[in-house]
Amino acid sequence: MIDQVFSYREMCDREGVQVLQRGMNFRMKPSYSVILMSRRPNAPYADKILSDETTIEYIGHDEPKISYDFNPKTVSQPRITKGGKLTQNGLFVDAVDQYKLGKRILELVKVYEKVLPGVWSLKGYFDLMDYSYKHDGKRNIFVFTLKLSDIAEPGTNSTVQIRHNRLIPSEVKKDVWIRDEGKCVLCGSNINLHFDHDLPFSKGGTSLTVKNVRLLCMKCNLAKSDKIE
Repeated sequence: MIDQVFSYREMCDREGVQVLQRGMNFRMKPSYSVILMSRRPNAPYADKILSDETTIEYIGHDEPKISYDFNPKTVSQPRITKGGKLTQNGLFVDAVDQYKLGKRILELVKVYEKVLPGVWSLKGYFDLMDYSYKHDGKRNIFVFTLKLSDIAEPGTNSTVQIRHNRLIPSEVKKDVWIRDEGKCVLCGSNINLHFDHDLPFSKGGTSLTVKNVRLLCMKCNLAKSDKIE
């Protein structure tokens, strides 16, 4: 389900790892890759949600910091390591190139977004559509384009209607989390939480204001869904 909320520990457990530190994780699972994004003011990369509210521009990752006096932001983002292996950037680039050659299907990418320290939101599954390698005024960076997929969960027949789903901006999520005190507004539960549109997008609701977004637990969210025609 899109916009489910997890603690950092819950997110790691969900992916079956002890620690999830890398922002880019190609084929973390056989059926999908995982990326972590943040659009908070102090985020290390300028990730974006585009105006259609279903497309993400995700910035590739820098060279590792190899010494105290080395600043990775001064060098172009690498596609291969010094040993000749593909970096995470390179693995994602290769997936796009292979798709364009007709040699594989679109790479499915699971996206988590950092809302607040220790609070992460599952944005959903995305198709890795394209990439560019462009100069940002100082160096070359990778920019990956991901489009919200109609797949709700790999390996199942569950799908989502893209036209009825939009990505809630980070600042809205942060303000809603603080306003609702990290609890379901209907029953007060603090587990299995989701960011919910009070008025669904399909009925004219918006993702762009805190007035139409609230925290609901899964039970209350499902009960609400049953009442919407």
